[in-house]
Amino acid sequence: MDKPMKLLLIEDDANECNIYRKIEKTRADIKFVAITDSNEAGIKYVKQYSPEGIILDLELNKGNATGTGFDFLMELKDLELGNMPKIIVTTNICSDSVYNYLHKSGVDFVFYKKQVNYSQENVINTLLLIREYKGNKFEKEELENEESKNNIEEKINKELDLIGISTHLQGRKYLFDSIYYVIENYDKNDKITTVQYLVGKYKKSSSTISRAMQNAILHAWRISSLEDLSTYYTAKINYETGVPTPTEFIYYYADKIRKSI
Repeated sequence: MDKPMKLLLIEDDANECNIYRKIEKTRADIKFVAITDSNEAGIKYVKQYSPEGIILDLELNKGNATGTGFDFLMELKDLELGNMPKIIVTTNICSDSVYNYLHKSGVDFVFYKKQVNYSQENVINTLLLIREYKGNKFEKEELENEESKNNIEEKINKELDLIGISTHLQGRKYLFDSIYYVIENYDKNDKITTVQYLVGKYKKSSSTISRAMQNAILHAWRISSLEDLSTYYTAKINYETGVPTPTEFIYYYADKIRKSI
């Protein structure tokens, strides 16, 4: 059995830190050598413990201009370590430019904290997967597929956030899953509709699912400004209803996101 992977957590959210501590107690394959909310202390612990993996919160100290995850990455680069630790960034920022910058800065993986499948367990499992990567083509493809999946999920969440479909709405997860399902099956001759797919996944009636999706859309069209809606949802809408149907909504965003990938 491999030795536990030595991890450093740099995170200023006390709840997140507590969750990681609880996970550590249940597993034999990881060990946190240090947990801190300071980028400066993080650099000190890198020198002291030589962690194999680092979990880095990007917005340290509530996003202040100094002491952020960006500062840590710049200082880490200056250390010129012989063996660079694997780095996973966790963040509330959903921006292609930020993600591109992070990957150029040596970050191995980025987790968007608001994505549906985000969990601290997934972060740790991804670090362990990266640890085992020795250049095997299959493992590389697996990581690339996982990153592509996360990229799609981040884009869907961003689009839903922009028009005010709140995460507390039951219909949001149905819309999210439907958009993702259409993107993933775009080139397949799949005769299963999105509603049929959701019925099988959630064991709810088709009417319940359809109604929840429509209510989520109606909620967004009630609370969001016309300027935002016309900016972020450019498809034609039936003038009699004034809002898109779930099917129109799902396929509009599936097509929009697919073209941006």
